[in-house]
Amino acid sequence: MAVISDNIEYLLVFRVRQKFDAPQIDDVPGEVEAQLSRLSLGNKIKPGQTVAIAVGSRGIANIHRIVKTIVAHIKWLGADPFIVPAMGSHGGGMAEGQREIVESYGITQEFCGCPIRSNMETVIVCEAAEGFPVHFDKHAYAADHVVVCNRIKPHTQFVGDIESGLMKMMLSGLGKHSGAKVYHRAIKDYSFGQIVRSVAGEVLTKCSIAAGVAIIENSYCQTARIEAVPPEQFEDREKELLIQAKQLMPRLPFKTADILLIDEIGKNISGTGFDLSVVGRKYLVHKAADDEYPKVNMIALRDLTDLSHGNAEGMGLAEFCRTRLLEKVAVDVTRLNALTSGHYTGSMVPLDYDTDSEMLQVMLSQIGLTEPPDAKLLWIRNTLALTEVECSAAYLDEARDRDDLEILTDLRPLPFDASRNLCDEHMKTA
Repeated sequence: MAVISDNIEYLLVFRVRQKFDAPQIDDVPGEVEAQLSRLSLGNKIKPGQTVAIAVGSRGIANIHRIVKTIVAHIKWLGADPFIVPAMGSHGGGMAEGQREIVESYGITQEFCGCPIRSNMETVIVCEAAEGFPVHFDKHAYAADHVVVCNRIKPHTQFVGDIESGLMKMMLSGLGKHSGAKVYHRAIKDYSFGQIVRSVAGEVLTKCSIAAGVAIIENSYCQTARIEAVPPEQFEDREKELLIQAKQLMPRLPFKTADILLIDEIGKNISGTGFDLSVVGRKYLVHKAADDEYPKVNMIALRDLTDLSHGNAEGMGLAEFCRTRLLEKVAVDVTRLNALTSGHYTGSMVPLDYDTDSEMLQVMLSQIGLTEPPDAKLLWIRNTLALTEVECSAAYLDEARDRDDLEILTDLRPLPFDASRNLCDEHMKTA
């Protein structure tokens, strides 16, 4: 390959801090306890009964403390709680892999004070109206009651008044690999909204769901709201909570970019490694829809998180990456997730380069007639950490006129080291 001139030396950047509306719960365990007490679960959960607590694979703020408080409340009722990983095909579609994911978030038997029962076996509880089997985790099905705990947020692929949250966890999460596989196939023939309502309706009727604990986060990845929801209100409350979750979502500071540089992707960050709603890739592959913002021409991925356990689903939705990311990919795990979800383009391989310098030089050569000093480049840690963003000089005039942005630095060159790579610690304060 021809060597490209070192045009990145002329690309200057500055850092901004975004100002978001950010309600926050200070006493998370206290709020969980207050919400659960409001439901008077003792009217249905009796002493000596077993209660499965379903927990997913996303990196949710305070999730270990939230689960521990749910466990304590169940014990206070005199019942016997245990934790069930509810994450479809994640963790390589294996029981031990899913247990490791749960424990990596601090949800351990020692911390929470109850067992973790992880397996991939399911019970077929019935047939959905659309003609496919409804699967449910074997341990959870055998319990007297089930409590579902999850964050409410926009889904990375599907659009509707219900997206990612309690109801989806009852499908793809507690349905394990077998259920997730058949539900995603059914969505191709029907719609996400129809299948969610169809399967969730059967699960709510037949699988002893006692309550849900819904979580909303603010733009700084802090716990903004916790609500305990009775099963008969799952659908109505999830619609309302999703509206609030969308309002509190973090976002990029500008509507267009030639290049978006992302330090890390992973399943702990988003189902597709990086949140497609944030980068403007929710509806189409490799570009934004006509009425979708932001509009980002090219995306470059620098690394894969350790908490993703080799699952690089979503990498194929970016155009470029560092070679080190590909070296961390567990190919079988990534492909299993992609094929189960039917989002197989996400497991395809971007163009990779050994160094950040080479990767950025190539990208700058692909932005048309715009000269490198005028390129619109944004640099973020990940799609959850958007408080601080590095921006190229092309954005400076607009940033000066924005009340929601605080300019933190003067213009300066990108921080390359002697190996021609960017500093991995540079965005960790964001």
